Amino acid sequence: MYAIIDIETTGGQPAQDRITELAIFVHDGQKVVDSYTTLLNPGRSIPPFITQLTGITNDMVADAPRFHEVARRVVEMTEGCVFVAHNVRFDYSFVKKEFADLGYNYSRKTLCTVRLSRSLIPGQPSYSLGKLCRSIGIPLEGRHRAAGDAEATSILFDRLLKITQASDDAAASADEEAARLARVDALAPAGRRPDGTASAKKPSPRRVAAMAEAIKTALLPPLLAPATVAALPQETGVYYFHDEAGQVIYVGKSINIYKRIQQHFAVDVKSRKSLDFKNSIADITYELTGSELVALLYESHLIKELKPAYNRAQRRSVFPAGIYLKTNEDGYKCLYYGRADARNSEIPIIALGNQYKAQGFLYHKVAKYNLCQKLCGLYKTQGACFDFQVHRCLGACVGQEPPESYNLRVDEAIDSITYEHESFVVIGAGRRTDEKSLVVVENGRYVGFGYVDETFTARKLADFREAVRPYADNKDIQQIIRLHLRSKHTGEKVKIFT
Repeated sequence: MYAIIDIETTGGQPAQDRITELAIFVHDGQKVVDSYTTLLNPGRSIPPFITQLTGITNDMVADAPRFHEVARRVVEMTEGCVFVAHNVRFDYSFVKKEFADLGYNYSRKTLCTVRLSRSLIPGQPSYSLGKLCRSIGIPLEGRHRAAGDAEATSILFDRLLKITQASDDAAASADEEAARLARVDALAPAGRRPDGTASAKKPSPRRVAAMAEAIKTALLPPLLAPATVAALPQETGVYYFHDEAGQVIYVGKSINIYKRIQQHFAVDVKSRKSLDFKNSIADITYELTGSELVALLYESHLIKELKPAYNRAQRRSVFPAGIYLKTNEDGYKCLYYGRADARNSEIPIIALGNQYKAQGFLYHKVAKYNLCQKLCGLYKTQGACFDFQVHRCLGACVGQEPPESYNLRVDEAIDSITYEHESFVVIGAGRRTDEKSLVVVENGRYVGFGYVDETFTARKLADFREAVRPYADNKDIQQIIRLHLRSKHTGEKVKIFT
């Protein structure tokens, strides 16, 4: 059984928008056996541009039921059914979110008629519902209304099922003419071919196989071949998402490329942008790195170099907040937290994920090294800081502790933040068993990474430096290396140079 569903909404983001209309057509594999359509009161105003697109006004939904009033019927009608939609991620994500708001975990197998159409009716100029229906002769009345779109999708789904109904003999013999006729059957209404002959009637195991594959791959981007995902390695490296023109639109990294990409596609759509992103992915390529650290460093480099459309945040800065140092007019060194982006020309001592994390990090250093909350910008006051009042601050905030002794502790705090050693090499796994990866830092600056044969030996830092490819140093790179060195990694060692 299949529940073919279409919805209209107040916008494109399931996290904040709501459903305004819902239509369900239940298909038993042969025909539509039940249907249900209703307007829904979204509990918020419908934007004018949405009204212009759908024709659904605020007055039309004012007296309509809320989703919780129809939720039981939706559950009962779709129970035991595959959730089918054109761009199923969008509709399914909204329905799941509506149920989640009610405290109910709505879960169904899904099938996308965009993906299935691309597979079974190749070569169409467009696979948007309106253009595809026009191309293959499906009537579509009430475009951008739930009932009209759901009914057209049910007709499309019915024709897609017919394509899988080629005879067993034709399937077994890979008869191209039989396969062609099967496609003609699907595109011809009322079970008749254009030449007047009867369509094939005998069902085939191909239908079962085709539907199983469609359900299995329903959440994959419609332009992406399942074989591309199946061939991905379960190894460490960076991966690239490409659009139909071959342009890189996203760069990522993982210690298991296959599993990470499966996670990308398993996540529910949160916004129209995320839906557009997944619908743009036509191919995936990758580069193995062996080392997780190299994968992190290379990903950061690639994002800044390629500027992929869907890596906007990372290409600016992976760590948009940081800890900074200044010296005030009284000679006290003052640590403080703030932005670490293009609007701030200062280079942070350490970059962090957001200002909340930076503030917490600074509180920790203040407590550990007996620094002054006021001088670190954590306590706004004209007089003494709170810690001085409880005898944890030695009085730098009111001039009782001289700058010389206070600044020594600030320097200790800074030393605990920066690299423990000025020059070192991280030696890790290579892309093959007979290879090692090298990451070189010299005089506190990142030099680059590279690969050497497992028999490679070096005594001087210069030998390692010559073995790697140079890459730019920046605050993101420094933070990546610092965070990586704080945790232990099996099979990796750090060679220190003094």
